[in-house]
Amino acid sequence: MSVNGPFETVAGWDRQRLMPAGHWDWHIPTPFSQGWRIGPLVFVGGQLALDEQGEVIAAGDIEEQTRIVFENVTRILEEAGAGWEHVVKLNTFYVFDGEPTDAQEFWRKMTEIRKEFLPDPGPCGTGVRVAGLMYDGLVIEVEAIAVIDGAAVGGGVA
Repeated sequence: MSVNGPFETVAGWDRQRLMPAGHWDWHIPTPFSQGWRIGPLVFVGGQLALDEQGEVIAAGDIEEQTRIVFENVTRILEEAGAGWEHVVKLNTFYVFDGEPTDAQEFWRKMTEIRKEFLPDPGPCGTGVRVAGLMYDGLVIEVEAIAVIDGAAVGGGVA
């Protein structure tokens, strides 16, 4: 379900829950949101390569999952009236359990896909190698923070 438009005010800023129609979902009902726009700030929750039923897509494939995850981030940014040019912080969590000599190639594959989405110069970022993610077969999760002109998207200080 998508909540279009602000529905509450926080610290004088309009607050909008971001839940794009047809977006991936969890296996069980949860109160979590895909993202929030609060005034000029957009927070994109951890995005995964899952379908609407919460099933993993392209298990273990870093290139395909990276593309899906970045498309999911794009969808949430667009729902907030933002784009990649507005992203100021990007956190990437990735699973790599191969040989140490193969880690650079894994990172290169992921980065080549990410460069298709990121402007130059891009946001600041953090990459965290983890032992695993929510479901077996997931190899990447990405969250983002963007800053937009609140007045341009119907928000801003009340």
